[in-house]
Amino acid sequence: MIEALANVLPHFRNTNSGQFFLMAGPCVIEGEDMALRIAERVQHITDKLQIPFIFKGSYRKANRSRLDSYTGIGDEKALRILQKVSREIGVPTVTDIHESGEAAMAAEYVDVLQIPAFLCRQTDLLIAAAQTGKVVNVKKGQFLNGESMQFAVDKIRQSGNEHVLLTDRGNSFGYSDLVVDFRNLPAMRAFGVPVVMDVTHSLQRPNQSSGVTGGQPALIETIAKAAIAVGADGLFIETHPTPATAKSDGANMLVLDQLEDLLVKLTRVREAVR
Repeated sequence: MIEALANVLPHFRNTNSGQFFLMAGPCVIEGEDMALRIAERVQHITDKLQIPFIFKGSYRKANRSRLDSYTGIGDEKALRILQKVSREIGVPTVTDIHESGEAAMAAEYVDVLQIPAFLCRQTDLLIAAAQTGKVVNVKKGQFLNGESMQFAVDKIRQSGNEHVLLTDRGNSFGYSDLVVDFRNLPAMRAFGVPVVMDVTHSLQRPNQSSGVTGGQPALIETIAKAAIAVGADGLFIETHPTPATAKSDGANMLVLDQLEDLLVKLTRVREAVR
């Protein structure tokens, strides 16, 4: 199913390898050196394992628990860094948009526009993203089941864009936890679109009393293996050289030095279930 992405994602690598693809990078763009360092390292690993790679980085974090939480280095500056990553490393890039007015702006710099989970029902936002002609990755809301995402897909397709991805990132469980229902992956894949498992965000523990989201990074390997086993086309993994110092979502990130070992294991799972 992912072969069709090669037609719309510049430099989308190794689509005939039979592997899943990877969307990976820091939560938010912290600076040029950091972004290039992460992208180069991940690209080296994924090239070796023949895993198609899309570099992920938010140019701005709009959904934060506290007013004093870090949001970014400036929209245009961060978007230009994403563009530089694409040009210098030779990989496509993805970033979040939050309002319909941001779609055309971000589309000038990146290959994939991502709709945050909380915003997956926002019709104007989905239409604006679709009308750019870019690939649109819609994250499934924590409050929805997989079947409900048919309507997000329909909005994008009816706006003239067939290039849709759907990403699961867990479901709300009580007030301060998430649970992954793996039935959502085949349910969403039935719409004829590639499906992605957002491994790291599905391990968040939101709504903590401190105002800082917690996480369970020790379970990254467990969720990733299960997602590949049930047929995920791609994985979304936020990674950072030192998650403890990351400006956003450090509590559920994967340490960059641990990525290669994890991906090696996941390629074996993929081979076993093919």
